[in-house]
Amino acid sequence: MRWFGCDAMADLAAASQLIEVFANWRTMPNPGTRWGIEYQGQIVGSCGLFKWDRNGKHCHIGYELAQGHWGQGLMREALLAILAWGFEHMALNRIQAQVHPQNTASIKSLESLGFVQEGCFREAGVWHGQHHDLLQYALLKRDW
Repeated sequence: MRWFGCDAMADLAAASQLIEVFANWRTMPNPGTRWGIEYQGQIVGSCGLFKWDRNGKHCHIGYELAQGHWGQGLMREALLAILAWGFEHMALNRIQAQVHPQNTASIKSLESLGFVQEGCFREAGVWHGQHHDLLQYALLKRDW
């Protein structure tokens, strides 16, 4: 939860509530979807596309993975699948990501997939009672 963009969940009820939020994304005016990442029968993370602007043909990407599964290529496999889904099935032209400047693993992942840094949103994130800068990245369909 360090880079998730909100405070850590205090209990199982809070985690269940977040899952419900993700499930309800599909019914919103600017829908999104979230997939679980399963490894050896366990959900070890999730990834998804959200804030879909159908007219502008763009959306945001978000993802997280349990620390014990970092460095195994699981997230890369998942991100490749959802990028393909977004460009092919959602007819997106642009997929955006916002990442904390100290989240070097996420930055490396995004850049390895072709995302380009476009700037910095100063103090755009708030969690743990502090404001945080967020780097803006994007991948265009033509670069995919």
